[in-house]
Amino acid sequence: MYVGADEAGKGPVLGPMIAAAVRADPDRLPEGIDDSKRLAPARREDLAEGIRSDSGTIVGVGAVEPSEIDDPETDMNSLTVAAQARAIAAALHSIDRESSDDEAIRLVVDAGDVSEDRFARRLREATEGLLREDADFRGPVPALEVDARHGADEDDPVVGAASILAKVERDRRMAAIDASHPDRGPVGSGYPSDPDTRAFLETYVDETGEFPACTRRTWSTCDRILAEREQAGLEDFGN
Repeated sequence: MYVGADEAGKGPVLGPMIAAAVRADPDRLPEGIDDSKRLAPARREDLAEGIRSDSGTIVGVGAVEPSEIDDPETDMNSLTVAAQARAIAAALHSIDRESSDDEAIRLVVDAGDVSEDRFARRLREATEGLLREDADFRGPVPALEVDARHGADEDDPVVGAASILAKVERDRRMAAIDASHPDRGPVGSGYPSDPDTRAFLETYVDETGEFPACTRRTWSTCDRILAEREQAGLEDFGN
């Protein structure tokens, strides 16, 4: 058994980035595991239920909220490291270290950096740091062997399982955002290319003069919407 990790939601203008980590025996995962982007929503939901239903599978989830994404002191590579590290630390928290000897724990993750080696190093350091800070973590912090690869969610079943769980959890978070705005929805997928997402943001700004808290306000989509509203106001003033 080893731990696989991946994230969903790097590019949306709405909602958090979600990462999931899965510790599982690949042979006990449901059939049909794949990169979540290749699967229909209903199929992802079915597979997510199957992944979680196995008693020997351990799952951890980590989130990076829009306010953290908008922090000018960070960048997307660092945020991806943070999301995966939080998910992995949550999964490792449930492992009984007292009965696992001193054997290193192998992590296989989808690399969120052009440099796979750099991502692996940063993820190992971040995860070890979180475990050291966790007063409730049982036993010594384990040694971590990180294998970070581009496309790991396509060719490794445990990383694929993590990809599915991350996407399903993000979809649930988006559904909750949609439900919290019944008079302005639908909010759509949260991606800038989604007409529903764009219409939701435009309506919200027109009605309130600002963006909702679930928005990544530093995204260029927001700049364009504000610029369009400002230009429209100037044209109305000129008339």
